[in-house]
Amino acid sequence: MAERNHMTARKVLLDDMHALLAPERFKDFTVNGLQVEGSDRVTRIMSGVTASQALLDEAVAWQADMVLVHHGYFWKNEPVAITGMKQRRIATLLAHDINLVAWHLPLDAHATLGNNVLLADRMGWQVKGVLDGEMGQGLLYHGEMTECSQQTLAQQFQQRLDHKPLMISGHDRPIRRIAWCTGGAQDMIIEAAEAGVDAFVSGEVSERTTHLAREMGITYYAAGHHATERDGIRALGVRLAQQHDVEHRFVDIDNPV
Repeated sequence: MAERNHMTARKVLLDDMHALLAPERFKDFTVNGLQVEGSDRVTRIMSGVTASQALLDEAVAWQADMVLVHHGYFWKNEPVAITGMKQRRIATLLAHDINLVAWHLPLDAHATLGNNVLLADRMGWQVKGVLDGEMGQGLLYHGEMTECSQQTLAQQFQQRLDHKPLMISGHDRPIRRIAWCTGGAQDMIIEAAEAGVDAFVSGEVSERTTHLAREMGITYYAAGHHATERDGIRALGVRLAQQHDVEHRFVDIDNPV
């Protein structure tokens, strides 16, 4: 094993992240924070969107002590038995003494490191505020962009996210006022339409989304669940490396969804 000259206690890193992301504010579908315990000393953090086996294999090869992800394990209503794919993933972490740390909704919502605000930065949108409706939890952002045609905005997604979006046109106007929530938030289109914006952006699409967009008069863009959620976890890893005595590497495991 390579010599490690720098390290930080796992507890110090976790305390910092908990204070920063305030998971107690959210009603989430998973466990936020430490999900699988590994080494109590951390020198290398690998970040990625999802704790897939491919990411874990990269972490083992790099001799990481912590894997930091947006999509971890132990989701609500999933089978509790640790068998098959789940067993192989957890066995990899335990065999190599790697901590798994996941931040879901708290990372989407964060005002400077969150997926939503960083998507706006990447796309050049001006954030105006957050629409905190029934589904909100501080997740449904809204703002303004330089007015353009619906097709031009689709092209901007492909250029800036390297992902071709699915567009469902609900009107024939150009786009200026916009709302968004990254990932699998397509059903927030209802709150976005009721707020009177021209377009709503999320990561995924459902069959019902087509009819909601057309009947509520709002244009919808499915810009990619993975593509819209790369920036937050990478930014968190960079911050940890800057604030603590650790190395960080972001690995982007390709995902077309």
